[in-house]
Amino acid sequence: MLKITSIFQKTILVALVAALALAMWPITSAHASGLGDPTDPPADETRLSDERLERAWARLQRVYERQGRMLDRADEMAERIQGLIDRMNENGKDTAALQAALDTYEEALKDAHPVYESAKGILNSHQGFDADSEVTDREKAVETIKELRDKLHEIRQIVGEPGKALREAIKAFRKANRPGDLTTP
Repeated sequence: MLKITSIFQKTILVALVAALALAMWPITSAHASGLGDPTDPPADETRLSDERLERAWARLQRVYERQGRMLDRADEMAERIQGLIDRMNENGKDTAALQAALDTYEEALKDAHPVYESAKGILNSHQGFDADSEVTDREKAVETIKELRDKLHEIRQIVGEPGKALREAIKAFRKANRPGDLTTP
């Protein structure tokens, strides 16, 4: 009886291996089209349509405006934080790390403003676009979008790390100067 089950198991195993080997063979074959094939080749998908260029231009204009509002608020925020640091110094708190982070952030803001103004020049000239933000010259429009995108990215790069460092310094200052635990009797 043991010998019959062993033979049966081996037969099933051989059948499974054969089925897997047959499954790996391709069922259909591929054929190349002839020289006289009337179908057109696929259109160049890397080329942007005018509509997409106009949408990208509109989006970059919104990003530019948003960054302008953020830079204005950042200047106001830096002034408020400086006022808080001055009050904390009067109360005898150690604000050296916080002041250093704020100074670095303010310096980054000063560096970002000229880049923002140069982006404004790109927007005002709007080469490749007419006054209604419609594409007039495709190559110039693509170049204008790339230039504006690079300027906006440069602003983010300039202000990004110092902004993060300032947030972390504020968190660390709050944690170090937290009032006593209210849950203890």
